Amino acid sequence: MATDLKPTVSPDDTLALLDLRLGRVVAAVPEPSAPKAAYRLTLDFGRYGTRTSMGRFTGHTAEQLVGTQVIGVLNFAPRTVGDVSSEVLILGVQFPGLASGEATPLTPMTAAKLGSKVF
Repeated sequence: MATDLKPTVSPDDTLALLDLRLGRVVAAVPEPSAPKAAYRLTLDFGRYGTRTSMGRFTGHTAEQLVGTQVIGVLNFAPRTVGDVSSEVLILGVQFPGLASGEATPLTPMTAAKLGSKVF
């Protein structure tokens, strides 16, 4: 079901506030403490270090996720999901045919340097 577009905003007041960076999934394990099926992801953001994220990317196997480059928001406050502190939000879109909230991660068409700024 389509929703209306949100109001127009200024990039300086919105996008410029987010620290969007390119990372790579180095580990993906199912997280039993999450309220819904999810993976605990370990991500490498190059010079910005290794971070943990909880993600509902369960339409993919762990093997499919490992090695994938993804887009993350590095400057959100950590959020507790189950027993895990999720330090970064990985961007994704609805996985076709799966329940609301199940996602597939946004990925670049060409591999790029880890930690690269997304704009």
